Amino acid sequence: MAQQRISYVPLERMTPEMRAEMDRCRREGTPRPESSAVRAHVPAAFWAFANSWRDIFHAGVCDHALKELCRLYVSRAVSCEFCGNQRSIKAATAGDRPVVEAQVKELLDFEKSARYSEREKAALAYAEAITWRLETDDAFWARLQRHFSEPELVELGCFVALTMGQQSWLRLLNIEHHQVLPGTSGSMAPGFETAAALAASKAAPDYWAKPKDRSIEGAA
Repeated sequence: MAQQRISYVPLERMTPEMRAEMDRCRREGTPRPESSAVRAHVPAAFWAFANSWRDIFHAGVCDHALKELCRLYVSRAVSCEFCGNQRSIKAATAGDRPVVEAQVKELLDFEKSARYSEREKAALAYAEAITWRLETDDAFWARLQRHFSEPELVELGCFVALTMGQQSWLRLLNIEHHQVLPGTSGSMAPGFETAAALAASKAAPDYWAKPKDRSIEGAA
């Protein structure tokens, strides 16, 4: 594994309130303890993210499973392995439209996939436009307004911006799961529940974030 760029703050240096949030991260994930232990270097950053994540991801006016799909789309788009190897427990058990692994595999080709509803595709198109800074037109916004209220569009846009910024940063830090408060699998993706399973999944030839062989690309 590449060298970790920012250290984890030890639990003994955290306030009781921060340690309680870290324990929640251990049990439930989203976020997992490692990223929270990095943000703990600045308590204001720790709480700004924890509270925003709670209020506009776990709660809010837009359905949680839809926001989870957008979060995972960003993971694929910015190649954040730390975030992409997590899943929201709440989204996986959500009513009539839980997030399933077959959907996750087709995120970057969502428009052609039959696994998403029109509402889900519209949300993913919104996430795509924000992530890739795409130009939009009246037809794009008419599509969104067919499926979402203005409060939903505000929350969804703020959430995508939040997760895109965090994932773009976290991918640089070379942090890994099962390093802080290890021994639990809260919100880990299937095949990543333990340190051993994570290592095996990342070594598999079909691992989603496997680096491309640049020498082969150059010879093509």
